[in-house]
Amino acid sequence: MKMRRFLLMLFVIIAVVLCIYFFGLVGQTFGTVITVLCFSVIGMGGSYLVAWYGIRINTYANSRASFAALRGRPLDCVNIPLKSGMSVGLFLISLELVMMVAILLFVPRDIVGVCFLGFAIGESLGASALRIAGGIFTKIADIGSDLMKVVFHVKEDDPRNPGVIADCTGDNAGDSVGPTADGFETYGVTGVALITFITLAVKDPDMQAKLIVWIFGMRFLMDFLSGCSFFINQGISKILYGKKKEFEFESPLMHLLIIAAVLCISTSFVMSDLLLGDLPDTTLWWKLAIIISCGTLAALLIPEFTKAFTSSNSRHVKEIVTASREGGPSLNILSGIVTGYFSAFWIGILIVALMVVAFYTSTFGLSEIMGPHASIFAFGLVAFGFLCMGPVTIAVDSFGPVTDNAQSVFELSQIEQIPDIDKEIERDFGFKPDFKNGKEYLERNDGAGNTFKATAKPVLIGTAVVGATTMIFSIILLLEKVGMMSLSLTDPHVIFGLICGGTMIFWFSGASIQAVTTGAYRAVEYIKKTFKMTDKKANSKDSNRVVKICTEYAQKGMWNIFIALISMTLAFAFMDPNFFVAYLISIAVFGLFQAIFMANAGGGWDNAKKIVEVDLKEAGTPLHEAAVVGDTVGDPFKDTSSVSLNPIIKFSTLFGLLATEICIAMKSNPAHDYSLYIAIPFLILGLIFIYRSFYAMRIKK
Repeated sequence: MKMRRFLLMLFVIIAVVLCIYFFGLVGQTFGTVITVLCFSVIGMGGSYLVAWYGIRINTYANSRASFAALRGRPLDCVNIPLKSGMSVGLFLISLELVMMVAILLFVPRDIVGVCFLGFAIGESLGASALRIAGGIFTKIADIGSDLMKVVFHVKEDDPRNPGVIADCTGDNAGDSVGPTADGFETYGVTGVALITFITLAVKDPDMQAKLIVWIFGMRFLMDFLSGCSFFINQGISKILYGKKKEFEFESPLMHLLIIAAVLCISTSFVMSDLLLGDLPDTTLWWKLAIIISCGTLAALLIPEFTKAFTSSNSRHVKEIVTASREGGPSLNILSGIVTGYFSAFWIGILIVALMVVAFYTSTFGLSEIMGPHASIFAFGLVAFGFLCMGPVTIAVDSFGPVTDNAQSVFELSQIEQIPDIDKEIERDFGFKPDFKNGKEYLERNDGAGNTFKATAKPVLIGTAVVGATTMIFSIILLLEKVGMMSLSLTDPHVIFGLICGGTMIFWFSGASIQAVTTGAYRAVEYIKKTFKMTDKKANSKDSNRVVKICTEYAQKGMWNIFIALISMTLAFAFMDPNFFVAYLISIAVFGLFQAIFMANAGGGWDNAKKIVEVDLKEAGTPLHEAAVVGDTVGDPFKDTSSVSLNPIIKFSTLFGLLATEICIAMKSNPAHDYSLYIAIPFLILGLIFIYRSFYAMRIKK
């Protein structure tokens, strides 16, 4: 309920800007403005709906995966979380497509563009709020729960720990709600960016229509093929692993990505030929298919690269464990930081390499249709290609929270201690439970979930950055149209913008982690007071209190961050359009590498702890304490700051597009140029809330 009220307050701020834009600048009718605002609400509601659906499905899958482990068939432990993830992924993408096609088909042509923009802003607002709040909540709970293993020397998910229920709630709030809303918004905003660019860059209306139909046709087909790849993978996995008691739990997930990539790449060529083969340029279809395939390859290769830094089998993660054995928490943290930095380099090089291929492909005649900025359209298609196997990417991402909570459900149920439970299960379900191996399967499956949660993060942030590039160049086209573009490295405004973009990324990372730090302090403080080693399980009142602490600090942190973000975006947009374009480019580039670094450093720390607990079985030792400390450092890195940068980049770009148009209109008429008078109050307000994001969130004794 509080989240809905918070979103409503944020929407009021957005609605004011939209009304100023449409009434004061564009001169639209009242009916048109109401229609756009309604689509903004629909976009925000869509993010909320898919988040609800994701948490609902994953909650059911948690207990089922936990119970399936008792059968002693490890493939069942993999299949249930994967099924729930595919259900979430297919629902998310299908709902997004239905909404966007409805706008395209049923909204009058003269306002389709602004309705798409309103829809994208709404879903971006909803996703950003859910991602940030969920990320702060889940890591407060996770740190509070995990540190009890060091303080009281208890096992993972000990039922006596009042923080475990909050941790399980947080896994759903942060790792189910956030990614599903984020994926929904990413899919929509990337489509809006491409449509916006097509309408601005392509002069021929028939070609515009042809390209837009091609984009939506490809999206529908790729959604269908992602579903097909799941069933193909199920059949292959049953043949390879159905009767095995031991296998690599990551293998079925990687096979799913490979099958989906092969189907999507091959079909992109066939569909492009069918839809675009009759154009005057008979070679256009295969050029566009190659460019899209670069993005699809990225969605396949980025997870493989990420595994090299976050998998339990990777040399980097094993290096973290080795460093921790003699160096304790200090070398654990340093080794994890090294992992994050190296991953940012290699994944950045991979993304650039695929974008280079797309760029050179675009030089073979694409400029005749797209004009001088054909390469930017190519980059937008790369982002589109990232999402061709979107349901599969969401499925492997959703796999993680289900496997995490399945393990927690097993521990909290204390099923092994129930008298005659094995006879009851055998009587009612027809099999004799294998508690020892079942627990082992759940722990190993959780390790695979940690790895693939990490693999999805760079894919989504890469999509955000490449897609934002397309939207940024839509602003550049507007500047060119009015003769105000001056993007030169010798222009002080551009240099200022590049620097300010970097400052915002580092402020956001600090502000989001500070909210987690303060909330975790309060949670740890309360749990240590109420943890009773003599009880069989935690008091429900104590568990509920920990959940309330997490909620309180998540909302406090989110409020400061959002007001500061909106205020600074408006302030920078009204200062100077060229300054703002440089600012947006800067937050995209800085955000890409900051997000990859933090996500993979955190993933490395997480699975280093898993190696100590599961493979080495050294829980309760100094090595384990060092691994737990490293994991708690990595928690807000990977699940709060890094993942939230994705919607933040897109929201800033979308919202800034409207503000920039208002600024351009004002500067075109110097007699009515009030842009600086608008920028300064918003700048002051933004700086106040940036100040508050630390000083009002400090730990008070």
